[in-house]
Amino acid sequence: MAEVAAVRDMVRVFSEMDERHGGQHGRSALVQYLRDDVAPLCRGRFRTEEIRAHMLSAASRGVHLLGWKSYDAGQQGLAQRYYLQSYALAVESGVTGHDGFVMRTMAMQGLKLHRPEHCQGLAETGLNRAKGRVDSQTESLFRIVHAHTLAKSGLRQAALAEARQARVLLHADPGDEVPFWALAWGPPAASVHSRTAKVYETLGDHRAAAEQYTRAASSRPSETYARIVALDLVAGAEMQLKRGSIEQACTIWGQAMDHMNGVRSVRTRKAITAMRKDLARFRTRGVRCATELDARAVDFLASTN
Repeated sequence: MAEVAAVRDMVRVFSEMDERHGGQHGRSALVQYLRDDVAPLCRGRFRTEEIRAHMLSAASRGVHLLGWKSYDAGQQGLAQRYYLQSYALAVESGVTGHDGFVMRTMAMQGLKLHRPEHCQGLAETGLNRAKGRVDSQTESLFRIVHAHTLAKSGLRQAALAEARQARVLLHADPGDEVPFWALAWGPPAASVHSRTAKVYETLGDHRAAAEQYTRAASSRPSETYARIVALDLVAGAEMQLKRGSIEQACTIWGQAMDHMNGVRSVRTRKAITAMRKDLARFRTRGVRCATELDARAVDFLASTN
């Protein structure tokens, strides 16, 4: 277990670096670490099957992070291949719920790429592999992604019911400790709030979505999770804009940019580029907050080019 703990610690370090500095930072170093250090450990002989299972699960988490880093860099095909590798390792480990968690991630990727046709099946199968067999916070992570896929399929009432169940589980008796692999995006509460916001956004409730994005951003330590906090704030600003609150949107966008310093991420650049397009009509009307924020965005994009 000492080697398992060492691998988990290293993956945690790479994960924190990823959140603080973006997916393009340290990816080659992670590849080398998994290839040169972790792969030989996975091929080794183990004193017990339990230790072997934990090692394969830790390796799966590392490869899952590579998929996430590729996703953040805009390389979706490569991300999917890493997720499939992560899934194979999780299956081989036999650790309850871990394979379903990777399926959950693949469903999330499909939703982001506007390919929802297989996402509901992935999310539902992943949930069924974990339901009643993991702690309540981890199950809430499965349920909220399933809720998002239901919303994308037009099943409004089912989506809202599943989102409510996810929030109930989040605040229920936690039971067992949240497993290492389920902490890929930090505190479960933050992930549930962020995904709940996406459910409301899909269903057209921009006020509720904005509230949930704000809760998500405030539920993560901002220094450790700079990128994802920034992206939740960006999404919250977009909801405020859709509600017609341009000044509030600009304030939140400004807060998001405060968190983007030192982050090398295709997604943050795309978010700022999209923001400039949203602000264009307000700049032409001479709205001061839009003009000032756009000037800041120009400097940001130049500095991260």
